[in-house]
Amino acid sequence: MQLLSLLAVAVTVSASTLTPPVLPLIVRNPYLSTWLGDARDAPWEHWPMFWTGSSVSLCATVLVPPSIADMTPHYRLASRSWPLSQTPIPFTPFSGDPKTPCHHLPTFPTYLGAAFDASTTNLSYAIPPPKGSSAPVKVVLSFLSPITPTSTFRQSIPAAYMTVYAEGSFDINIYTDLNGEWVSGNRDNKIVWDLSKPKASEKQSAVLKTWQVSRQTEQLLTEFADHAEWGTLHFTGPADVYHQAGTSGILRHHFATKGTLKNEVDTSYRKIMDEEPVFAFAKSFHLSNKTGAGFSSADSVLFTFALVQDPVVQFAAARGLTQMRPLWSFYFATSPELIQYHYDDFAAASLLARNYSSQLAIDAFASGSQDYQDIAALSARQVLGATQFSGTPDDPILFLKEISSNGNFQTVDVIFPAFPFFLYTNPRWLAYLLEPLLEHQLSGQYPNDYSMHDLGAHFPNATGHPDGKDEYMPVEECGNMLIMGLALVNAFKYDTQPAFLQSVDGYARSLEPVEPKTTNNPRPFGLSPDAYGMDQSSAVSVMRGSKEAEKWVARSYELWTKWTGYLVRESLIPANQLCTDDFAGWLANQTNLALKGIIGIKAMAEIADVLGKADDSKYYADVASEYIDKWQGFGISRDGSHAKLAYTWYGSWTTIYNLYADSLLCFHLPEKANSYGGRVSGWLQKMLGLDTKTTFIPDKVYSMQSNWYHAVLQHYGLPLDSRHLYTKSDWQFFAAAVTSKKTRTEVLQSIATWVNETTTDRPLTDLYETEGTGGWPGPHFMARPVVGGHFAFLALERACGGKALDGLSFLDEPGSFIDVDVRRALEVEAFEGTEGGQLVVTEDL
Repeated sequence: MQLLSLLAVAVTVSASTLTPPVLPLIVRNPYLSTWLGDARDAPWEHWPMFWTGSSVSLCATVLVPPSIADMTPHYRLASRSWPLSQTPIPFTPFSGDPKTPCHHLPTFPTYLGAAFDASTTNLSYAIPPPKGSSAPVKVVLSFLSPITPTSTFRQSIPAAYMTVYAEGSFDINIYTDLNGEWVSGNRDNKIVWDLSKPKASEKQSAVLKTWQVSRQTEQLLTEFADHAEWGTLHFTGPADVYHQAGTSGILRHHFATKGTLKNEVDTSYRKIMDEEPVFAFAKSFHLSNKTGAGFSSADSVLFTFALVQDPVVQFAAARGLTQMRPLWSFYFATSPELIQYHYDDFAAASLLARNYSSQLAIDAFASGSQDYQDIAALSARQVLGATQFSGTPDDPILFLKEISSNGNFQTVDVIFPAFPFFLYTNPRWLAYLLEPLLEHQLSGQYPNDYSMHDLGAHFPNATGHPDGKDEYMPVEECGNMLIMGLALVNAFKYDTQPAFLQSVDGYARSLEPVEPKTTNNPRPFGLSPDAYGMDQSSAVSVMRGSKEAEKWVARSYELWTKWTGYLVRESLIPANQLCTDDFAGWLANQTNLALKGIIGIKAMAEIADVLGKADDSKYYADVASEYIDKWQGFGISRDGSHAKLAYTWYGSWTTIYNLYADSLLCFHLPEKANSYGGRVSGWLQKMLGLDTKTTFIPDKVYSMQSNWYHAVLQHYGLPLDSRHLYTKSDWQFFAAAVTSKKTRTEVLQSIATWVNETTTDRPLTDLYETEGTGGWPGPHFMARPVVGGHFAFLALERACGGKALDGLSFLDEPGSFIDVDVRRALEVEAFEGTEGGQLVVTEDL
């Protein structure tokens, strides 16, 4: 069949070396988010779960038909098993009857393990052979949530694929079902369902049947336990599979005894767990008839899952509070059109996703190790699983939920740790993330003179903070916005091609035409897709990128200058306030926070320079230069061994992960006196051999911290600061990216060890203990998009025309490593702080 060759491509996923506690299965946005919990166990030991840990029913079983097997073996692949002695509630195989004959209870195949890349998770099994057969049938459940940086249009589709692949010499039947937990977080809600069988047009390759499941009474733009309470789930398979809707136990019992379904639809609509209605498909794989007895043959079947919501959020836009439609709605007039296109597009989506996954694997392995390759791959879907594409092709918007920590909408200090992923993968997506923050604040709806913390207290409602009482992180958010703004400009104006600009010409024959609805007046970084839904070619993007970057940054110049003015007043000696690590509490004079603000001022000097505003550029550059000199006196220990947590906290230390921005923004390549006859960025001046001055932050600060991190490293990583042994994985990658190869490798290996051994049982947490079991320190963060910070190595290697790391080569020179006596350094600093007089940190600004 046609899908077979496509499946062979889709399941080609290299073996994974790490064993994370949870694996992504179907992860597209905050509400279509299904994971394999306890992934170190066999998949049938637990039900799949939503990112919160609540169960999401997805059942998959295999039956060996009775014609070739005495006892009709029934093998469970995915879903929880149950002992005969217990009443099987809430998920019953046989209507809760414990007297069901034992031979109808599921047995278990040989589990061959899981493998994953950036877009795919494969679960592999061996089904034992019946009498007369010499080898098992290999079955693979392949879950594809394609990451397609070359096609934003495809990335915007809220749908994913599950392919069942079988290879062997005896027949098997497969069964899969799901229930109403996919459309509500409240099991007491009543759901409705239907089966649609649209007719395929002449140009469509597949005739389909689709289960459509939703709440009977939807609650628009509301959540229950973080699940969406509006939208319709579309569960789709080919027209030749069997189908049935009904009570879970009855359907599963019927398949276990008959090996098929009745093609019936139970229309008694009811609550999610009231005689639990499930929606099932089944298919027979006639492997024995393909090539003759004793020879292996293969077959496959493709299913898709789509959660269709329209609108996706509400947003306080410049035109007022607006219900925002999904981006895909500007390509398809109806949901059935979307579902049909997505199903038929499996070949193209698979190949495009594989292209990204392969390039990521190459880059991450070269950057770190096989472990880093796995960490980057594991993180990618988690980042995008917090996002929703909206807007129009001319003005795309990417909305983001602060998963798990509090559910804020478009949180700036959550976007910031995630932004290395977007710089590496597709910088335009970063522009789409920043766009709603810029639009809202340009419209005058936010009253403060610093950057807002978020667009709304809880996703999916971006109603803003017209009273200005959002979470108080003024220096943090101003610095974040300015750093990200310049990083985005650099990505298009100066840098090497990001991952999304890799050539995809060879895929053209796999693509289906699509007709987006566009206008002739796109904003900067509009999509302008071609007839096949592909983003602009690399040549067009690079030529247009520089002009678009200037236009983009110029449009918000009043915000950049307002935020920088705040930093000039407040960042050198930060008042008592929160930083992004708000779980650690309020603190004045934070060394790392001040560094972010000062780098933000320096970033503004470059932004002004891009727009030809020489006076502004010089002013901000001079202020930043003055501040960074004073910062060293305030924030570094007197013996020069480490950065203090706060200016007057003697005997403390901190991870200054904000140092990463200095190198990322090309400030650590020697600055040049500009004699080239035009505005030339620092890194390009170096390439041209222009006169050098000193770097913005001295080499000694980098060397100092690199040696310190080596000295304070714990079993599972680098603690955040001297107050606790907990850490943040995103900040570890930021910090390690600008250290020596020795320290960087040690930090990376400790994080990989944590991934393998942590007792946290949710999608990757970014906040964990560096000792003990590597568990949660109190707050239970999970599935957060901040793991985009794990791409910090990769983003830095692309920065500054691929030259950013040249500015750090001194860290690996002979004699650069110094062994630090941490205990003595802290004791001496604490003593001198109390006996030798207090440091004065007041300034006449």
